[in-house]
Amino acid sequence: MLIQTKYFGQVDIEEEKIIVFPRGIMGFENYTSYTILYDIEETEEFSISWLQSTEEASLAIPVVNPLYIRQDYNPLVEDEVLKDLGEIKENNLVILLTMTVPSDVTKTSVNLKAPFIINADTRKGCQIIADNPDYEIKYNVYEHVKRIKRQKGES
Repeated sequence: MLIQTKYFGQVDIEEEKIIVFPRGIMGFENYTSYTILYDIEETEEFSISWLQSTEEASLAIPVVNPLYIRQDYNPLVEDEVLKDLGEIKENNLVILLTMTVPSDVTKTSVNLKAPFIINADTRKGCQIIADNPDYEIKYNVYEHVKRIKRQKGES
């Protein structure tokens, strides 16, 4: 399936790479079909990817694996909210956080409160509101990322 994207041009996506969000995502309820694009070379380690709408070229949301930000990330949610995704198991669960990268990169943040939950087996997803009271909507990650880069010997 060929899709047009604003940031990656025309991309050929296999049907099994399409993720359906039956209720859409917050603020974009009318768009239900997405894929995950990675802006990397094959040999690079990646951390930031893009949740790209297959229906709207300009709708691409930077996302990150929460364990890259917080090793203890474990959003609390009622089982009923995830029912439509199919049986969730440890090996089919994908959690992604939205990332905001403003012009002042020191204010880069992730939303710990509203992660995307995806069942990789059924390729269905939803965006939830985590019941964790300590999860912030704008969790600053700039210093965290700098620390990780220093540990890896990068600038």
